[in-house]
Amino acid sequence: MQPNAITRVAEEELVKKILKIESEQKNRLEKNKLAFYNTGEKVHLKQLAFHKSPMRNRWVFGGNRSGKTECGAVEAIWMLRGTHPYRTNRKNVTGWAVSVSREVQRDVAQEKILRYLNPDWIVRVTMQEGSRDFPEGGIIDSIYIRNVFGGVSKLGFKSAAQGRECFQGASLDFVWFDEEPPKDIYDECRMRVLDKKGDIFGTMTPLKGLTWVYDEIYLNSGSDPEIWTEEMEWADNPYLSEEEVVRLTATLSDEELESRRYGRFRAESGLVYPEFDSSVHVIEPFEFPPEWQSAISIDPGLKNPLSCHFYCMDYDGVIYVVGEHYEAGLDVRAHAEKISALADSLNWARRPDGRLEALIDPAANQRTLASAKSVSELFFENGIAVNTSVNKELFSGVSRVRRLFKERPAAIFIFSNCPMMIKELKGYWWGSGDTPVKRNDHAMDELRYYVMSRPENKPPKPEKARTALYKEKLLRLRTATNKQEAAWKN
Repeated sequence: MQPNAITRVAEEELVKKILKIESEQKNRLEKNKLAFYNTGEKVHLKQLAFHKSPMRNRWVFGGNRSGKTECGAVEAIWMLRGTHPYRTNRKNVTGWAVSVSREVQRDVAQEKILRYLNPDWIVRVTMQEGSRDFPEGGIIDSIYIRNVFGGVSKLGFKSAAQGRECFQGASLDFVWFDEEPPKDIYDECRMRVLDKKGDIFGTMTPLKGLTWVYDEIYLNSGSDPEIWTEEMEWADNPYLSEEEVVRLTATLSDEELESRRYGRFRAESGLVYPEFDSSVHVIEPFEFPPEWQSAISIDPGLKNPLSCHFYCMDYDGVIYVVGEHYEAGLDVRAHAEKISALADSLNWARRPDGRLEALIDPAANQRTLASAKSVSELFFENGIAVNTSVNKELFSGVSRVRRLFKERPAAIFIFSNCPMMIKELKGYWWGSGDTPVKRNDHAMDELRYYVMSRPENKPPKPEKARTALYKEKLLRLRTATNKQEAAWKN
């Protein structure tokens, strides 16, 4: 055979091998849909935030079609396979996927798991109903999955309709709740992950009102440092078409949109500040210029929490809540010491006599049988001169605060190191008699005092070129409104 002929044969053989490799790669990619999850030009940033969070009790509150269920399914598969890109992986992982019923399991959680689970990874399937040759059409009891570290992981499917007794005994690495479980089943599942220091994660649309999930998880009433929450809405899902979002929005009432689009909890009477959006109004702390310092506002409490926040206002009149003291069970002296220490950490200005100045509820002027001096006098003796000339008008104050939250660009921002104000904003509801429910409203009161009593004069802008001032404002707005995106990219 001539040299040229040998070369052509070798080239043809090489091309065949390349084509075979490419065909195999294509087949593997078609099987492995997990490889396409949040890759490419479109990325669901809030899904990534969920996966990246190191907390052990994570919940996504999302509207229908917001992408929340994919979070749970992918998280479960990554853990079972031992391929989680953001967490320490284990071998021989055991977990549960908990749905509200067997039928919902088949149509939602089970369907998502099977979509992202490469068939080559499945060792065995056991069924509650139907054939294991066609698990999609039946109800799965357990799936056994190859773990990359060796051995086999197990995912069991559970229904909340089975009752708490069916959730006893097991030792688990994780539990995924697809939609809201009953409280007793949630408590039982927390015991299942205790010895392995495992994870709880939930993905749900809040359609049942202000249930235990609202208090214990969303508001984190127990201040559990391992609880992490995120809200997802249709606009967060880059795979939904804008036309479809507009069409669906037009078919739902405002009340339905709150839960089914935005994934928000709601009572029949509604939130006092529905315009508050933590993804917009909560920002990471930054060092602010001294001239931005505006006021300190206090809602006094001894047995009840005392709420105190430090407020700034920038050159454009935008408000920033930059510091928080929120605590119960202390006397005035102890509160004053903590407020003073916080002021020092913020380099807050003092009067010539060394005292801080603060707004406070006029009730602080009253003397009680327990003390010969008023709260105002006690604060003055302990280094804080309080001003009780505040406007307490409820409805005008609420209206003005609502306008601030509604404005775009936003007219008010809250530093993330003020968690109690953020919590109260999420849980401040209208009650009977057209007044807000008197529960966890201390920060809400002093926020209103500040907004109604704040000076209208903006701090003077420093002497800078107009171009420099414009760039500074753009940078500030971008930092505020896109802080989550920046965190995810980092």
